[in-house]
Amino acid sequence: MRKRQLLFLRDVLIYTFTAFGGPQAHIAILLREFVEKRRYITEQELLELNALAQILPGPSSTQTLVGIAWKVGGLRLAIITFLIWVFPSAAIMCLAAISYKMWLTHSKFADVLRFVQPMAVGIVAYATYTFAIKFLKTNVSIVLAIGSLIATLILRNAYAFPILILLGGIISSALETQPQEDEIRVKLFANVNPKKVTYFIGILLVFAALGAVINQASPLSLPIRLFENFYRNGILIFGGGQVLVPLMFTEFVEVKHYLTNSEFLSGFALQQALPGPTFSFTSFIGSMTLGNKGFGVGGQIIGSIVAVIGINLPGFILILFIVPFWEDLKKITRIRNSLSGISAAAVGFMATALIMLTIPFGLHWEAYGLMAGTFLLLTFTKIKTPVVIIIGVVLGLIF
Repeated sequence: MRKRQLLFLRDVLIYTFTAFGGPQAHIAILLREFVEKRRYITEQELLELNALAQILPGPSSTQTLVGIAWKVGGLRLAIITFLIWVFPSAAIMCLAAISYKMWLTHSKFADVLRFVQPMAVGIVAYATYTFAIKFLKTNVSIVLAIGSLIATLILRNAYAFPILILLGGIISSALETQPQEDEIRVKLFANVNPKKVTYFIGILLVFAALGAVINQASPLSLPIRLFENFYRNGILIFGGGQVLVPLMFTEFVEVKHYLTNSEFLSGFALQQALPGPTFSFTSFIGSMTLGNKGFGVGGQIIGSIVAVIGINLPGFILILFIVPFWEDLKKITRIRNSLSGISAAAVGFMATALIMLTIPFGLHWEAYGLMAGTFLLLTFTKIKTPVVIIIGVVLGLIF
């Protein structure tokens, strides 16, 4: 491995432990450290990679970083970069899940959760608000958002998400695109490798089939079904970690009851205080799922690994698959225009999650006050989410 590539990996390691604040903050750090300071890629290349990550399902920060690594040193460097970026926060979240039951018996831990969990819901409210301001700019997008909200509240089914995302993309693309791009589209898809498409779809179908065929009493059944669940959600998540929360909450708490509302919010709050990818939250969910099903510590580690690989694999495959012909892809406005409908549906999902997360508060006005205070802090000050979570921990320890 060349000296420049080793230097790049060192910078990735530093970035992993200093990248707080989510995708918006991550891109600013990449611009400063990887473009202006090291010149691994140009500013234009960074902005294009980030734009590509925004229109692909999956973790946008991870995809952008992996795309930079691919440009610097090819596939091997991209894989090593992915592992360095994902492993630390995923390991911490797995450890948190393993020790969760132990800490739950301590009264001080319960006091901390009393403050932190409503503040985590406040973070979801802030994300919903910022997404709505950013993406709901037309009557069509508003109608799509309201429609997805109502549909998910009524259906309460994990499979409602792919249908609504597909409908949102189709509707916005049809209404906003002029019929003028057949030639470009033919040129683009002439460059697509059918084998790669087969691998991408085949992984999902194989694990979905295995999960259905294997007897659910078998110890292999749940890990396989869990991988399929996370892989499928990795295909569906447009917009990064903010959209991850409603999808995960609906499927794993509301529909399948793998986690409780309290467990889900505790894991989400911890992830918000950590540097690294938001998708590391899935490590906690996977570990808690197998732990709650009696698989023991070894099973919890397996659950964490299954979740992290499953949720990240689609985005990882896609970014390496599409980067080589991004120059053609970005010319297709029909693809770009589908994003407004997809994003509008995502806002509806986030609003659904917000409603569901607040229901357990009942008439506890303290919880609503903490949620509102968190929302106001994030909206009207420059305080970041990790600081908000630390404030909640301190309040729990004091009071």
